[in-house]
Amino acid sequence: MAVRTFTRPSSLNESLLQMSGSEVNGSSRSAESAKESQQSYPSEARAPLASHTNPDSKPGITFAHQEKLPKLPIPELDSSCKKYIAALKPLQSPKAHNDTVLSVNDFLKNEGQVLQDKLKKYAAGKANYIEQFWYDSYLNFDNPVVLNLNPFFLLEDDPTPARNNQVTRAASLVVSALSFVRAVRREELPPDTVRGQPLCMYQYSRLFGTARIPTEHGCQIGQDPTSKHIVVLCHGQFYWFDVLDDNSDHIMTEKDVALNLQVIIEDAQEVPIQEAAKGALGVLSTENRKVWSGLRDVLHREEYSNNSDSLNIVDSALFILCLDYTEPQTGAELCMNMLCGSSKVERGVQVGTCTNRWYDKLQIIVCKNGSAGINFEHTGVDGHTVLRFASDVYTDTILRFARTINGNAPSLWASTSPDPAKRDPDSFGDVQTTPHKLEWDMVPELSTALRFAETRLADLIQQNEFATLEFPHYGKNFMTSMGFSPDAFVQMAFQAAYYGLYGRVECVYEPAMTKMYYHGRTEAIRSVTEESVDFVKTFWGENPAAAKVETLRKACQKHTENTKVCAKAQGPDRHLYALYCIWQRAIDEDGAEMASSDGYDSTRPSSPDASEKVNSAVGSPGRDSVISEGGESYSASPHAVQHSMPALFADAGWDKLNTTVLSTSNCGNPSLRQFGFGPTSGDGFGIGYIVKDGSISICASSKHRQTSRYIDQLESYFLEIRKLLRQLKRRGTSADKTMSRAREAEDRPKAGRVKSRGRLILAEGKAQTPTEESIAESDDDGLGGCRVPPSPPALNLDEVANITLHPALPLTPPQSPPFRPMTTVHVSSPRRHMPARHVQMRKCSRAVVQRLNAFA
Repeated sequence: MAVRTFTRPSSLNESLLQMSGSEVNGSSRSAESAKESQQSYPSEARAPLASHTNPDSKPGITFAHQEKLPKLPIPELDSSCKKYIAALKPLQSPKAHNDTVLSVNDFLKNEGQVLQDKLKKYAAGKANYIEQFWYDSYLNFDNPVVLNLNPFFLLEDDPTPARNNQVTRAASLVVSALSFVRAVRREELPPDTVRGQPLCMYQYSRLFGTARIPTEHGCQIGQDPTSKHIVVLCHGQFYWFDVLDDNSDHIMTEKDVALNLQVIIEDAQEVPIQEAAKGALGVLSTENRKVWSGLRDVLHREEYSNNSDSLNIVDSALFILCLDYTEPQTGAELCMNMLCGSSKVERGVQVGTCTNRWYDKLQIIVCKNGSAGINFEHTGVDGHTVLRFASDVYTDTILRFARTINGNAPSLWASTSPDPAKRDPDSFGDVQTTPHKLEWDMVPELSTALRFAETRLADLIQQNEFATLEFPHYGKNFMTSMGFSPDAFVQMAFQAAYYGLYGRVECVYEPAMTKMYYHGRTEAIRSVTEESVDFVKTFWGENPAAAKVETLRKACQKHTENTKVCAKAQGPDRHLYALYCIWQRAIDEDGAEMASSDGYDSTRPSSPDASEKVNSAVGSPGRDSVISEGGESYSASPHAVQHSMPALFADAGWDKLNTTVLSTSNCGNPSLRQFGFGPTSGDGFGIGYIVKDGSISICASSKHRQTSRYIDQLESYFLEIRKLLRQLKRRGTSADKTMSRAREAEDRPKAGRVKSRGRLILAEGKAQTPTEESIAESDDDGLGGCRVPPSPPALNLDEVANITLHPALPLTPPQSPPFRPMTTVHVSSPRRHMPARHVQMRKCSRAVVQRLNAFA
């Protein structure tokens, strides 16, 4: 059995690049320098797909601009404090806000500037002032990572239906993932950019061959940079085989991989699933981190033993491939399966897919019906990084299939691996391409621990629920045509839906990416503002449509402004958290007696059940950093050692802002069907969303807080706000001159608008033009069903006795014969004929009633 040594650094700090000053190798660190460096590469290297083929690819582009990226700036203390106060104001009562203002002023007068100076001194020798603190906040997290830290992506199905069986889909995804690994290692992966500005690519170097390793003193990140094998999990059983050679070239074709996977599935099925569950050691990765650390010591008890070697193979794998035997059907079931697996107990034995996981690593999950997703360990990578991986892998699966039809089809990669089928097997080196099954020695301690870990995991899964919304009626195109930022538009929807259910606003978190800076991660956008509160109150009040839309526009504009500030790393959250960490370091260095005279630990939870909350302990970021990590990493208890803790951190506002109720993140593109994560607090929602051109995808999770009802409220809001926007647009708002013909067609009223064309001829021969109000109301696609407007004007049916209305029919073409006089009126349904004088108005649709009123 081939075993590789798994590198396990004693401290993450050893692997973080140290940097001092603003000059690196004589090059200036700035956005301009990085952009110039990006442009120095040929277009073929920067966009391989656009050039079709690139035989002269230039290696080294992936990390070429790293040393020229600007350093993450430390905001001014006064500016961060003002933004912190502004973020809290709409969430607090006047008295609580006044207390916060006093606390911040006290902080500025006393410890604030001292901590700011210490932070600047600390950052002078670091690549990034927040990086080590941010890693520590994840690695010191002691609760299970499943449902608490790891997010998921649900991929769209393969566009070729025949390739959506499990083995074919899994093999295709594996080969494309290996092409991505090769591109990163050969440094041929073009860097991410925003408007031509290259972004930091450091996280890609920590994506493969990496694992989260629990120890007695917190977790560490281990990595094998030479890893060339994958581990496959099937029915909770472990298999592995090599897939790359020493040059990171492929040694197996897609058919070879598919053959291995089929062999693995057949072998795994030979063991009854109830029996296999007794050795499903992946469940241990869902345990409390300290418990898991002790169990790893049991596995490593004898160096070079079977268990020790097997654990090294799992830890050092490029990634984990999970082959599930289930076929989730609904969106919620699929999302749950990708986030935490299913829980299904038969005859007292857990046979759900939750046992078929290893949460300390990057996982590709493929169901029996071909549905596929990604679950990833979040410490070293954010959602934007894994999104690039997921979208490139999905794209490559399509392009590779296209090349089997047309050999001239483009490739996503600057260069491709030599065809393994045409290589000399001796050139592969020392590799094992035949699957090996890892047989664990199940000593009593492991068997007992596995049983308890599974029941704890089943409890955890049962405590959470999921609901999805795939809203098909409109998306980014409609929002931008109405003059709104799509992200801001959806953010206001989250607040409006919550307010509609509960009548109050709560803390909302959204991350902003700061990867334009060296080793940048995220900054927290505080979505609740005075403008957003004004909007939700106006929206749910008895106010005219114009007022509702105007307050929405102001709220979205404010959110967009805050987003731009945070993208420039000028938000208050990361800065103030770094100051807290600097203060905590000083306390630790000076001794525990400075923190508390009675031995009270200032960092422990302040309530008996707080240890179960995601954001209760210091260094406990929420998984939504990708996603939504902002508040979750804050952890100071305001009730502990208030006599020594700086006033800002001791104030109740600190906990208020860092207890996230609506943890949200916008992360996705057309390659994804859904994306999401668990709730970050016991009474909160975890909301992942994707805004596509013509649709919106949302996955919400909570600990049974009427998640489906919240999703329904969101859908109703989206329909209602569209109705309001269309009403105002038809009443005189000028159309967007840049709108495409397709967008104009979508926004044009359907039957009602068609029937407003031309002159309407009354019985006496008088013509009347329908009012703007009747046009706007005719397209009644808002909330509720058939409604009769209050106090309708009198309807003189004698005047229209000779006119037949066809509500759903198109405009009669000019060559059609004229209407024939009839003595009946067709109302609502073409199958119902009523005497003209006995029309039952309460059964009329709102649109038809108002058209009839036009004749009165």
